[in-house]
Amino acid sequence: MTAYAFRGVLTGLVLLAFSLPALAAEEEAPAVYPVALLPFQERGPEVKGLGGKVTDLLFADLVANPDLFLVEREDLQKVLDELKLSLTGLIKPDQATAVGQLTGAKILVTGSVIQVDKSIYVVAKIIGTETSRVLGASVKGDVAGDLSPLVGELAGEVAKTIKTRAKQLVAKQVTREDRIAALKKRVSDRRLPAVLVTLKESHVGRASVDPAAATELTLLLAETGFTVIDPEKGKAAEADVILQGEGLSEFAGRMGELVSVKARLEVKAVDADSGKVLAADRQTAVVVDLTEQLAGKAALQEAAAQIADRLLPKIAKTAPDRKGGKR
Repeated sequence: MTAYAFRGVLTGLVLLAFSLPALAAEEEAPAVYPVALLPFQERGPEVKGLGGKVTDLLFADLVANPDLFLVEREDLQKVLDELKLSLTGLIKPDQATAVGQLTGAKILVTGSVIQVDKSIYVVAKIIGTETSRVLGASVKGDVAGDLSPLVGELAGEVAKTIKTRAKQLVAKQVTREDRIAALKKRVSDRRLPAVLVTLKESHVGRASVDPAAATELTLLLAETGFTVIDPEKGKAAEADVILQGEGLSEFAGRMGELVSVKARLEVKAVDADSGKVLAADRQTAVVVDLTEQLAGKAALQEAAAQIADRLLPKIAKTAPDRKGGKR
């Protein structure tokens, strides 16, 4: 073996040695699902007052599960108020999608408490906010028995269902290539405008943050076929549409060696000449990673990608055409 060939083999082995731990860590990292818990309903006067107790006990049990990330109740209430929804289990599929979009929750858990003769049943509905798929879990206990162990048993069933049947509840992760291909198809018959992206991004507790959302939107715009004006080197006057907005990420929790971060992104598309708002959107994303910085960046990227899915086709359709072609 020549010295050149030996060096080539040695280099390959070194690269492999460095990549194997990373691959192993990636495979071993558990999937953590953001969950929003809605209050349980009371079915009948016999169980009056039990709905709130079940909800409180279930939240306490689920929040301790390292495979789940529970959306804070205050955050959930704000979203429900904004959507003009009551904090009950009566939620439609499209409402579940909206709650997921604004809280980052992939899964909603709600249910009811029922008494039949001398038995009490606690029934949970587990709803995928992206798939609208509904699964169930239930437990049965004695009316005179302690409620805490019964709810603890239900928490175990709920967590088990989410972990073992997550593929039915949570939509498959979309690759950037597939996302770009889908966007291209949706705007293929349109003359695409020139776009300038100007987003303010920050992470709570950090002086500065990488422009993760702006970079993701810029990449998706360019790959889809839009002309993207560089905010630093380009001429802003050449833009037909300006994407303005703000992205904020913040530490959400720690689960063992992993860190969860929640990011919220708001974006509006503005006609560069008239100042008219053509479209607006917002998205919350929750991501778990090894460090707060990585999780924050990934959460902003995910929020930007999901907004792009909805916003880019609207821009292509509604932006004024200054070149006389078809929008």
